[in-house]
Amino acid sequence: MESSASDGVLRKTRSHDRQTQRDEAQTGGTALSALPCRDGTGDMNGTDDKGNMMDGVDELVFFVNGKKVVEKNADPEMTLLTYLRRKLGLTGTKLGCAEGGCGACTVMLSRYQPRTQQLHHYAMNACLAPLCSLHLAAVTTVEGIGSLASKIHPVQERIAKAHGSQCGFCTPGIVMSMYALLRNNPAPKMADIEEAFQGNLCRCTGYRPILEGYKTFAKEGGCCGGRGREKGCCLTNGNMDDENLTNGNTADDENLTNGNMADETLTNGKGDDERTPEQRDKNAPLFNPADFMPFDPTQEVIFPPELISLIKGEKCRTLWFRGERALWIQPATLKDLVLLKSQYPDAKLVVGNTEIGIEVKFKNMLYPIILAPTFILELHKVQYTEEGIVMGASCSLTVLGRVLREAISRLPPHQTEILRALAEQLQWFAGLQIRNVAAIAGNIMTASPISDLNPIFMAAGCKLTLMDKDGSRVVQMDDKFFPGYRKTVVRPEEILLSVEIPFSKKGQYFSAYKQSPRREDDISIVTAALSVTFVTGTTVVEDLQLGYGGMAPTTVLAKKTASGLLGRQWGEELLQDACSSLAEEMTLHPSAPGGMVTYRRTLTLSLFYKFYLTVLQKLAKDGVHVEELRSDCLSATEIYQPQTPSGVQVFQAVPEGQDEGDVVGRPMMHLSALKQVTGEAVYCDDIPLYENELYLCLVTSTKAHARILSIDTSEAEKIPGVASIVFAKDVPGSNMTGPAVFDETVFAEETVTCVGHIIGAVVADTQTHAQRAAKAVKITYQDLQPVIVTIQDAIAAQSFYEPIRTLQNGDVEAGFQQADHILEGEIHIGGQEHFYLETHTTLAIPRGEDGEMELFVSTQATTKTQSLVSMALGVPANRVVVRVKRMGGGFGGKESRSVMLSTVVAVAANKLKRPVRCMLDRDEDMLITGGRHPFYGKYKVGFMNSGKVVALDVSYYSNTGNSRDLSLSIMERALFHMENSYSIPNIRGRGYMCQTNLPSNTAFRGFGGPQGMMVCESWMTDVAMSLGKSADEVRRVNLYAQGEKTPFNQLLEPLTLDRCWDECLSRSSYQQRRAAVEHYNRQNRWTKRGLAMVPTKFGISFTAVFLNQAGALVHIYTDGSVLLTHGGTEMGQGLHTKMIQIASRVLSIPCSKIHISETSTNTVPNTSPTAASASSDLNGAAVQICCEVLRKRLEPYKTKNPKGSWEDWVKAAYFDRVSLSANGFYKTPDLGYDFDTNSGRAFHYFSYGVACSEVEIDCLTGSHKNLNTTIVMDVGNSLNPAIDIGQVEGAFMQGLGLFTLEELRYSPQGHLLTRGPGMYKIPAFGDIPSHLTVSLLRDAPNAKAIYASKAVGEPPLFLAASIFYAIKDAISAARAESGLSGPFRLDSPATPERIRNACQDRFTELCPSAQPGTFTPWAVQV
Repeated sequence: MESSASDGVLRKTRSHDRQTQRDEAQTGGTALSALPCRDGTGDMNGTDDKGNMMDGVDELVFFVNGKKVVEKNADPEMTLLTYLRRKLGLTGTKLGCAEGGCGACTVMLSRYQPRTQQLHHYAMNACLAPLCSLHLAAVTTVEGIGSLASKIHPVQERIAKAHGSQCGFCTPGIVMSMYALLRNNPAPKMADIEEAFQGNLCRCTGYRPILEGYKTFAKEGGCCGGRGREKGCCLTNGNMDDENLTNGNTADDENLTNGNMADETLTNGKGDDERTPEQRDKNAPLFNPADFMPFDPTQEVIFPPELISLIKGEKCRTLWFRGERALWIQPATLKDLVLLKSQYPDAKLVVGNTEIGIEVKFKNMLYPIILAPTFILELHKVQYTEEGIVMGASCSLTVLGRVLREAISRLPPHQTEILRALAEQLQWFAGLQIRNVAAIAGNIMTASPISDLNPIFMAAGCKLTLMDKDGSRVVQMDDKFFPGYRKTVVRPEEILLSVEIPFSKKGQYFSAYKQSPRREDDISIVTAALSVTFVTGTTVVEDLQLGYGGMAPTTVLAKKTASGLLGRQWGEELLQDACSSLAEEMTLHPSAPGGMVTYRRTLTLSLFYKFYLTVLQKLAKDGVHVEELRSDCLSATEIYQPQTPSGVQVFQAVPEGQDEGDVVGRPMMHLSALKQVTGEAVYCDDIPLYENELYLCLVTSTKAHARILSIDTSEAEKIPGVASIVFAKDVPGSNMTGPAVFDETVFAEETVTCVGHIIGAVVADTQTHAQRAAKAVKITYQDLQPVIVTIQDAIAAQSFYEPIRTLQNGDVEAGFQQADHILEGEIHIGGQEHFYLETHTTLAIPRGEDGEMELFVSTQATTKTQSLVSMALGVPANRVVVRVKRMGGGFGGKESRSVMLSTVVAVAANKLKRPVRCMLDRDEDMLITGGRHPFYGKYKVGFMNSGKVVALDVSYYSNTGNSRDLSLSIMERALFHMENSYSIPNIRGRGYMCQTNLPSNTAFRGFGGPQGMMVCESWMTDVAMSLGKSADEVRRVNLYAQGEKTPFNQLLEPLTLDRCWDECLSRSSYQQRRAAVEHYNRQNRWTKRGLAMVPTKFGISFTAVFLNQAGALVHIYTDGSVLLTHGGTEMGQGLHTKMIQIASRVLSIPCSKIHISETSTNTVPNTSPTAASASSDLNGAAVQICCEVLRKRLEPYKTKNPKGSWEDWVKAAYFDRVSLSANGFYKTPDLGYDFDTNSGRAFHYFSYGVACSEVEIDCLTGSHKNLNTTIVMDVGNSLNPAIDIGQVEGAFMQGLGLFTLEELRYSPQGHLLTRGPGMYKIPAFGDIPSHLTVSLLRDAPNAKAIYASKAVGEPPLFLAASIFYAIKDAISAARAESGLSGPFRLDSPATPERIRNACQDRFTELCPSAQPGTFTPWAVQV
């Protein structure tokens, strides 16, 4: 079967096809008259139940949330997601990526099988599901399982009350993944729950609270094996100990299970409290499972009885669905299918649409005829034969996995070697939503060179049955099956009927391996399937098959190596010859698509070595005499077994005697959480369509630096529904724009300076038509020079923006003369994509008079949006209203770059005088909006024998992009944090902003601080390595002390850094862990563990002084209800919740009486962006001031009527004609720093934290496991511990992505190659540390912020550097095995490629890198 769903698309089409940049796009359309008529296909029953022809199309009948839907004009090109959102108005299901990679669009599909009378429920991606595939199916969305108006479902309630929903955009998808699991398995194991979430991503929470809430459904889950947080909890019964740390099993932490502690009396070792730890740590959880409603699986929504009747009454007939450009044919029988394939050999076969859907969406492919063989019984058949298992080609990968597990459980072990390898590989194949629909045949027929399964099928010699109208034939999957890139030997008129997976035989051993950047739901870098068969009872090789993916344009067999090893003894000599031969045979050109050439070549050897060791183990187990296997090599053979993560959260309880109604300091649920879990929370694109509304799609540059010669819109204008194409000439005001400097354009005019530069926009009646037309706009360019892409390019060309900042203190030259040692080094820190789940969105509505325009925008900066839109429209700012209800994440990415889209949409709406909407697709968003700045740091450091640093000279270079944006402030913050938490008496830092031909980089959580501190920790580690000291010792020696000043002359008072350090040292059991790590490393050659403690000091304030202000507006209505508005926007960080907590305390009323509707420029003007971690401080103070004014106004009426109610006092004031509305305004005092004089206060105060992390690396593959992290964070007196701990965990996981996983890859021509979750990997559920402890430092009130709290959004992110430096510690241990010591360079992120290449050994020596300059690399380090 051709191109049915599989791992192919998001994993292969988006990667390898784009890597080779093959232009396979079929542009233009096929006239409907050219499509076949149903009566032209023979006797395929082309009639409805009454014998009518229905003009050649059928009605599509399916059910959504129990309601029947009859679609008379089903479009084959429409997805279920589009239909739900645009046709049915069910906006709970979200669009996150359109490629099945994020899970935001997850729904449950249910089908009734009349043959077995069984119901099948499964989660799937609505963004990939073709509407036409849903005939006689039932779809359940998040709205269908519960609502606030009726009753919420336990699945919805538990994630909300466990604080597992922050921005909420991913939440409906996660809810539906869990719901689908429970429909199939009401009492799942934790492993089932974790598997259910493999296809879901969250950017806010850090995942821990989601799993913790859903553990309560697990039969062996929850705290302490399901006994709940009652007497069985280790945190209340005193059974916490660290004995297991002494035996080297540091990953287990069996006794450190889940719990939340309200730490009332911990003294951090600085007091005389003599109570035991369990007495001091009162167990007051962030949530109480006892409050959850019970889960009763018998009360679920029933499958519609009418649908069962329709299915039973359905005649066996071929279905036809016709759209504008495509025809969908669903044949009823195998005979019909082969006849249709004979008649239309170019027709594509679609089962799960996980390949074709991506090609159509992202590669501009058009398939006029689609055959959907979903219900053909022969294609779903499973048969056992004497030789193996025959799987029907349309069987889903989930079904395949189930069949394999059943067979493994009942067959003798010697027959299951291949089955076990295949089952193991399937475990990490895509996400569950993809596996549920993707067909076996799709994985084969897409012929991806990096397929997860094809190497297994080839090495195992699987047999394929092919069929056409004239009969069938059997072919074996061997080295001839894939004749070329994306090609097979299957003829166009043939279909794949079945796949026979053979049983292994005695003496045969089989293993499969997959190496990918992220373990869960990721495309492979290299896959291997290795099979050896021995002469009975010996170690003599009788047969050897070595299958590899990712090493050529096709899946290949290493035949030369294999044949050379036949008849040889399985031993060390064979191993050496095999590796030498593989190194010669498995070569790649240095410019090979996909890059990572040295790493990929090394992997072929490393994976064979793993196989070699595994086979030795199995031979010995089977009683065959083999060479002795060294015990320290055994860990290389271990198959990864995911551990259920556990965690402890420690926070300070509210003071005794605090009024129960006073919610400040209590772990209160996010006030939008229940709306988010039911899909009722309204995001920008959820706003119902306006009458006459149009949709906009951007036209962007495909060149990095070029002159625009001509723009041809003639083909675009022919697309149905196109209303207008907008260019610079249509801007009525200024075409110049920019958040700080007007150095950008709304639309490019004469030249483009990056790929993704906005040139124009197409406006049409639907998103589909707008996007199709945008692709049809033809632009002719003249290339310009230079094209500067990388920081090194910019340094060579001296391409820098002014000014070049310098920050200096002390005498640097004298410091170097004083030093015992001087070292120099460098590090590159890669950029990062924000990957907010909700992409940039704007809806602009012209109001028809006086140039008024109303915009609904997903932005952190309402005022900046208002200002730049009004400038583009040529009207005063008072004519433009910008409104923000909530965002589905921001992280700085919507501080300035959202305006790019808003101005374009507003100009289009102004031109056409009609509402215009645009929500960027994920690939567009990633292409044009920029991200975190890549940094390159060069340093020279002088230090004493003790490790004390006495001099530092550091230079920072940031890849700024094609405009300044906020880059100067970002570089300044990097300089402000260049010493991190260390006292350096003589220091100089310089900051260079590199002007390059990339989309402008921008604000991102931390705002330059993480890059500045990362360079610092690099030289700190180098100092420790050069002295042979432990890094934690050198860090402690240099840590700031009370009363010391920063390089910018700000006094650190009060300083809690030492308290954080000591508590982290204690809570992490650092010394025991260090001893255990060293013990483990002595015992293991090919896996190593590392440990690192890293502090952070983060300055709180906008560095631009004027932004440190905020306003609030509060109305009290006569019924006593309160409407609160402030200048901050809600993006999941809980800002609105905290503001309501503050107002509740000041007014002494319940939170339920207070409501925040939105943030808007017509209520609170001139607001600062919600950024810099300062929004709670600024807006909280403004809210407090505002509410205190109102409280004072009400005080006389409260005094007159002390026994009255709030409502009584409000009414009395109203009748007394007292204003019940007030404004509040706050500005941060005593701020203002001058770089020229190095004087003034840069920050209002500092937040501090320390993290200790332990990791384990696989020295052969570069993979790593995050074993344990302990975080101690000073957040002052927390306003809301649940929200603050969520911010700590979410920031940490985002930092973990920055430093270990997320890699933006650009071509030398400036094209972004990683444009979606298929190629760009953010942390997933499986990346959480196996044990995570978060402790909020107690008794650390901050006198400089609202209610003694501290900022929490950005400061914790850098603590994830502890994972990076733990990895570096482990690499150091691996290098020592090869006789290497001392400092070495490790750039960020610490990807598997970088880890493996740094662990130099005999395998890496066989695969030397090509000399730079001798080839053009596929991707460059920008």
